[in-house]
Amino acid sequence: MKNRYLWKRILFSLFSLFVVVLAVMTLVYSLIDRSAIFQTDDVWNKRSANDRTYYEYTMYQKYGYLDFVNYTSFLQAKYSELYGEGYTENQQFINDRAVIQTDNYSKNSSVKEFIQKYESEGYEIIYLKPLKYTNGRSKPGGTGYLLAVNEKNQLSRLVTYFANFFQFESKNDVTDPELTDRYIRFEKDPYSGLFAIVGSGTEHKYQLYFDGRFPFIHQNWFSISLGTSFTRFRGQEITTVITQPTGDLKYSRTQYPNYVGTDRYDETAIDFHQLTYNYGTLTDYEKEYYPDKYTVIGYNRTGLSMLENSFVIGIIATVIAYLLGLPLGILMAKNKDSIGDKIGNGYIIFISAVPSLAYIFMFAAIGTRVFHLPYKFANASVMILAYILPVLSLALRDIAGLMRWMRRYMIDQMNSDYVKFARAEGLSEREIFSKHISKNAVIPIVHGIPGSILGCLVGAIITERVYSVPGVGNLLTTAINSHDNGIIVACTVFYTTLSLISMIAGDLLMAKYDPRISFENNNTR
Repeated sequence: MKNRYLWKRILFSLFSLFVVVLAVMTLVYSLIDRSAIFQTDDVWNKRSANDRTYYEYTMYQKYGYLDFVNYTSFLQAKYSELYGEGYTENQQFINDRAVIQTDNYSKNSSVKEFIQKYESEGYEIIYLKPLKYTNGRSKPGGTGYLLAVNEKNQLSRLVTYFANFFQFESKNDVTDPELTDRYIRFEKDPYSGLFAIVGSGTEHKYQLYFDGRFPFIHQNWFSISLGTSFTRFRGQEITTVITQPTGDLKYSRTQYPNYVGTDRYDETAIDFHQLTYNYGTLTDYEKEYYPDKYTVIGYNRTGLSMLENSFVIGIIATVIAYLLGLPLGILMAKNKDSIGDKIGNGYIIFISAVPSLAYIFMFAAIGTRVFHLPYKFANASVMILAYILPVLSLALRDIAGLMRWMRRYMIDQMNSDYVKFARAEGLSEREIFSKHISKNAVIPIVHGIPGSILGCLVGAIITERVYSVPGVGNLLTTAINSHDNGIIVACTVFYTTLSLISMIAGDLLMAKYDPRISFENNNTR
C-alpha cells in the first residue's frame, strides 16, 4: 500500500509538472506580446521595412516562437547538393535567387517546389513583396523575401522539451564521417593522476573524471537539458549556465594534451576535462597542441556556480532559522503573555506586515552603514563577507515564521487532554514539555523541512536581486526582464520539480514521526 501511495503521488506530481510547464509556455509564448523582445534591440531599431520583418522572424525562431525557412536557404541546400561548393557560380542558382525580386516569382519552378514542399508540411508561405520607388529603385529595407513559417504548437513544444530532457552520450554521437576510431574506455588521466572514462565519438572527450573541485568526481555522460538561453548567455545550455563557476578565470601551470609527459608546462585557465569535439577544420595551433579533434575548450573559474551560491546562502539561512526559530517559539509558548513573548510577537508581526523588499533594504542599510558589510556581491573585497547580508535577510524572515508556528503548535498541545492527564499523574512541567508537548508540536514542522532544504537550491528571488547575488533566483528576474523564454521555462521546471519532491519527502517524514499517520490503511490509523 505504501508503494502504491508513493507511485500515485509520483504520477500525480509528473502530471502537475506537465500542466505547470504547459501553462508557463502558453503565457510566455502566446499571451505575452512577442514584440517585447525588441524593446532594447539596437539591430531591430536600425532596420526597416522588409528587412526588419525578416529580422523579426529570425529572432522569433531563435527565441522558440516558430520555425521558418528562407527561400534562399532552400536554394543553397538544393544547389550545393547538385553542384558542390561552386554552386554560387551556377547561373541557374543566380536566376532562381533573383526571381523573388520580380513580379513573376510564382512562375519559377524552384519557387513552386519550395511552396509545395513546405505547404505539405503545414508551413504558411509568406511573401514580402519588394518595395520600390516609382522610378524603379529599391526603397531602404525593401528587399523581397519568400518565407515558409510554422508557428509552434504549445503541446508539441511541451512534448519536444521533455523528450530531450534527459541526454546520454554514446560513441556514435559525433556525426563527422572523418572520425573512424570510436570507443569508450578507461584511460590514465594525466591531469588527476587517476583513471578516467574517455570517449571517442562522444561529444565530450572525458565521460567520467576526478579533479580537485567538490564533489571531486564529475561526469559528462549524462545531462539534463533545461533548454537554451538566447539573450544574456548567447546560446549556452541553461544547465551549464547554472552549474559552472561564475568567478574569474583560474590559471594554473599544466600541460596541453600533446605535451603530456614532456618537460613543457604552460600557464593556462583551460579545463581539459571539458574538451568537446570540433567539427570544423583544425588550425595549425590546434594541431600543435591537441592529438585529435577534441579541441573546443572550457575554462576553469574561481568562485561558486549560480546553483552553489543559492544553495550555500539558503542552507546557512535555513540552519540558522531552525536553530533559533524553534527554541524561541518554545520559549514564547512556555512563557505565554510574558515580556519575552510580547517582544517575540512584535518581531513576528513586523516581519509579516512589512513587505520583504522593505525590510531587506532596511537590514542592508544597517549592515552597510553600521557594520560596513559589502552591499553588492561583486563589491566584496573578502568574498565570505558578501554572504552575510543575504543570509541574514533570509534567516530573519524564516525565524519569524518558525517562531509563530512553533508557538502556536505548542500552545495547542498545552491545552490538550493528554497534558491534563500527565499533570494529574504527577509529571513535572519540564517532563511534560520535553517528552510530550515539544515532540508532538514539532511533527507539523517536520513536513516543511524537505521544502526548506530543497528550496535553498532555487534561491531567494528578491534577496538575490537586491544584493546582486549570482544565483538561480537572480537569474530568473534577469530572464524576465530580458524576455529570455528558455530560462523562464527552465526555472519553472526546476522550481516545480523541487516543490513536488519536497511535498513527497514531507509526507514521508510525517509518516515516520507521527504514529497517527500511515500509508497502509487510507493513510491514517
